[in-house]
Amino acid sequence: MDKQRIEKQQVPEQLSDILLVLDRAKKKIQAVKDLDKNGKLKAVNPDRKHQEQFMKVDRGGDLFSNFFSNFIRQLKNPTNFSFFRVPASVAIEAAEKMQQHLKSPTPEGEKLMRQHEVKADAVKNNKQENKNDMETTHTPPETGEFRYRPEQIDWETMNNLGLSKEKLEKWKVLEPLLKGYKTNELYPVSVNLESAIIRMDARISLQPNGEGKVVAAIHGIRKAPNLDFAFFGHEFSKEDKENLLKTRNMGRVVDLIHPKTNEVMPSIISVDKLTNELIALQTKYMKIPDEIKGVALSEEQKQTLMEGKPVYLEGMLSKKGEPFDTLVQFNADKRFVEFMFDRTGPNAHSQESGQNQSGELSRSFRGKELDDNQYQQLKEGQTVYLSGLKDKKGSEYQGYITLNKETNKVEFAFKNPNQLKDQIKPTEPHKTQTAVNSEGKTNEATKKIKEPLKSGQQDPDSQKQQAQQEKPEKPAKSKGRKL
Repeated sequence: MDKQRIEKQQVPEQLSDILLVLDRAKKKIQAVKDLDKNGKLKAVNPDRKHQEQFMKVDRGGDLFSNFFSNFIRQLKNPTNFSFFRVPASVAIEAAEKMQQHLKSPTPEGEKLMRQHEVKADAVKNNKQENKNDMETTHTPPETGEFRYRPEQIDWETMNNLGLSKEKLEKWKVLEPLLKGYKTNELYPVSVNLESAIIRMDARISLQPNGEGKVVAAIHGIRKAPNLDFAFFGHEFSKEDKENLLKTRNMGRVVDLIHPKTNEVMPSIISVDKLTNELIALQTKYMKIPDEIKGVALSEEQKQTLMEGKPVYLEGMLSKKGEPFDTLVQFNADKRFVEFMFDRTGPNAHSQESGQNQSGELSRSFRGKELDDNQYQQLKEGQTVYLSGLKDKKGSEYQGYITLNKETNKVEFAFKNPNQLKDQIKPTEPHKTQTAVNSEGKTNEATKKIKEPLKSGQQDPDSQKQQAQQEKPEKPAKSKGRKL
């Protein structure tokens, strides 16, 4: 098993269970022995001859859930098997009865199998909700305030996980953990299940257990976020899944249901980039700043961020004083508004090139999000008409974008490049608007107008603008010397 190894030890039978497995294709019950390095299941006949080879697992609820979830995640073709958890003392007898039921079904046999079957999906969901409970139901930590005290921690359990107080202090993470934060990096954790020792790298946080003690929450690495099952009552739509996989933020607020109190919790959802764990944060804990890197946010932009959506900001200043533009979005895991450099590219040119950092075609152009149909057409090399683009002064304009296959950049044009020249209708007004509003150029017919030009505007469009345009220029003052 990846970063894990199974060790055969003598575990008291009254404290351990045996995993029986049904190979659905062969309709045969066996006892689980091990997993090989490729995730292939090793099993033996459930008889006294092979009894010493049975994998024994601790019957503790949380320990078993952790173990079984990791076991299923690494098992090749898990859908081919059904698993049953039975006490070690009656494993052979239970296996015989199950095998008899497969040959000659009876109500008693069906009841026996349902009683002991372990549902992989149920374990995953329970574990997922338990792991994310802290993120959704507890108040986020405030800087400088301690949520826990060292004497509240169950240090015996922590030591069994390889997380002694001395190690946490050496790693300089004890204080952040006591303040309620999750570690920013992955650390080695060992889980000793007597007959199985699990070693993994994980992010760590603290949370109270049912007995009032403070224990470690282990946020292990997943191959991918689990988006195929309900998350606190929310079923992920196709668009939700695409957003979480591409940007790590779902991009909208949804109502989650507290598993114990049934409280409705409006929340945003993100993916932990280190572990692929789903993280939810209630909107009441979101704090949107008044400005980001020197750019003051409008009320509309703040509201958009509160809704979990991205906002494209221009003219921000880096620590070196260099201007940059990029999308920003609130991240539930980080609990603040983050820059989307790693989603949209290293700088503002990603908005023009159409590529993100991984080389994949971006789903936005100049801050305008493409719908699924537009995105697919662009990928196929078709010309896409875009409206609602905004220049630097906030006025709207429209035009056509095409992916240049040679340069792999998205090119913009006011005219449809696919039309014949004699069919092209001039779009000079939009050129004028963009040149004046964004490029600082001057149009003779509107050069005295103070406000930004509107979409398609080429001449004064009101009496006020006409008066401004016709107002005579004041004669230049003489710079000669007075006598």
